[in-house]
Amino acid sequence: MSTANAPDAAPPAGGEISHGGGHGGSKAALAVGAIGIVFGDIGTSPLYAFRETFAGAANIAIDRMHVLGVVSLIFWSMVIVVALQYVTILMRADNKGQGGSLALVALLSRHMGKSKWGWLVVLLGVFATSLFYGDSMITPAISVLSAVEGLTVVNHTLDPMVIPIALVLLVILFVLQSRGTAKVGALFAPVMIVWFTTLAALGLNQIFQHPEILYALNPYYAVMFFVTDGFVAFLAMGAVVLAVTGSEALYSDMGHFGRGPMRLSWFGFVMPCLLLNYFGQGAMIASLPPEQAAEVVKSPFFLLASEEYRLPLVILATVATFIASQAVISGAFSITHQAMQLGFMPRLSIRHTSETEAGQIYIPVVNWALMVAVIILVLTFQSSSNLAGAYGIAVTGAVTIDTLLMGVLFVGVWKWKWWYAAPVVIFFLIIDGAYFAANLFKVPDGGWFPLVVGLIAFTLLTTWARGRKLMRERMHETALPIEIFAKSAKNSATRVPGTAIFMASQTAGVPSALLHNIKHNKVLHERVVILTVLIADAPYVDADERCEIHDLGDGFYRAVLHYGFMQETNVPQGLKEMERCGGEFDMMHTSFFLSRQTLLPSDKPGMPIWREKIFAWMLRNAATAMDFFRLPTNRVVELGSQVEI
Repeated sequence: MSTANAPDAAPPAGGEISHGGGHGGSKAALAVGAIGIVFGDIGTSPLYAFRETFAGAANIAIDRMHVLGVVSLIFWSMVIVVALQYVTILMRADNKGQGGSLALVALLSRHMGKSKWGWLVVLLGVFATSLFYGDSMITPAISVLSAVEGLTVVNHTLDPMVIPIALVLLVILFVLQSRGTAKVGALFAPVMIVWFTTLAALGLNQIFQHPEILYALNPYYAVMFFVTDGFVAFLAMGAVVLAVTGSEALYSDMGHFGRGPMRLSWFGFVMPCLLLNYFGQGAMIASLPPEQAAEVVKSPFFLLASEEYRLPLVILATVATFIASQAVISGAFSITHQAMQLGFMPRLSIRHTSETEAGQIYIPVVNWALMVAVIILVLTFQSSSNLAGAYGIAVTGAVTIDTLLMGVLFVGVWKWKWWYAAPVVIFFLIIDGAYFAANLFKVPDGGWFPLVVGLIAFTLLTTWARGRKLMRERMHETALPIEIFAKSAKNSATRVPGTAIFMASQTAGVPSALLHNIKHNKVLHERVVILTVLIADAPYVDADERCEIHDLGDGFYRAVLHYGFMQETNVPQGLKEMERCGGEFDMMHTSFFLSRQTLLPSDKPGMPIWREKIFAWMLRNAATAMDFFRLPTNRVVELGSQVEI
């Protein structure tokens, strides 16, 4: 895929591209790091998940049988959805070490080739990615709000201060993004280890006092919950699923730490701590008389602690949700970068916030858009309970799509027989589909928000991919072969000293900037390089496979730089790695020529007019190639051209 955003381009010749990322450090050290970065989202769910199951719309009776049923449902949901589906199965489906919906789609596309169902796989992956943006807006809002609401348990008179404090914290969170997380990131793991240890300790205290809650390990109680309550139990699934929100993020973040360390973190520490806390909340509620339980269930998490420890617990919870929100925002930056590289989004300004970690990036437009959306959410919904109505549908939608893609993976990549794959996929589809269906009942209460955000994002992503494909096709139709141009131009233009690099979106034909330059200026540099940057369907390309050079004669060269979709496209750095192509590149004697296209109305438009207008708007507001390719600002010349699509 080229940086001209070509979702259908093939990887460079030469077969598979090796993974150049790698993970430094021991497995134990990486596992500790994962606790701080990856598990924040699912790790802060105990603040509201159990509460919402009883205090939400399902209106479940608070008694021993129902508490056992809910806790059993949470336990088995975590085992099936997170531990089995994601951590055990999907983490095996890595694309050169990377996970997530887009990485999975790239993996499937590479193996399926031009299959007639390939377009559907791509659309499913893009829609799952689109839903992530709605999730990344709701997660900071509900997490920070639920933590700050703990102040009302300490002192009910602080209730009017909850929203102002939450808004201040959230604004600070987004303002800090431009500084990067390298310095404060070192604190994430110790703080989250303290957080998970606290979760376990609070839960164990109640379990020791009321060990009968361990009956909930038996799936019988989850089944009886549905047998006795039917539709009410089905609605409760919409709140129970809050306990497993963040499961898709575990898969997306796999590339940062690796499959082994993340599995060690999950099974060895995070999952036991979470389950102990949920069982502890259930034990406390089940032991109380109905009237008292009805009050305690409004804030069971903070009431696990004795009164003198509640304020420190609120502070710790606030810091933990701050870290969890940071991880989600970083995830939004990462997935946006992937979408740009894979051809579903226009170039955006990217800033690298770490000199050593390539994955630490900051995208201003995404950051400020998320901040505005989060502030609107907090002011509109006012409480974490109200936000819970909006939360879950995006996550369950993405999980259901991942299950469908998992079926394609089994048959298309792992070559399972369909009679082996079908029962596994159907089993997970029943579970995930039931959670998604239960969340659909939340649509009137706020579930519409992530769906609207997802639909807007999906429209933008697919419009950009379609528009760029049409634009490339139109440009290819009128392209002049470079070999013919080189022979005809060598005697018709004056040659001047230096090197001219013409950026081209395709590896064939003459870029429009070169044609305009010779037409208007009637000069050619001594060395003319037509350079294309290609993005592979793999996250990393090794440095020794970065460059591809073709000498066309008469001082003309065709050059290609290959990158993975997780790598930075730094053209000056890539040129330094070129040892051929007529000598080294001296940036002080090299000029870069870029083409900037302007769209014109077409008599036969390739897509609806409203989508053409959206595409034209995205094209106008895209970051320049100069910024995206890290070109020296004083060595760039832009030449415009007009294109009909």
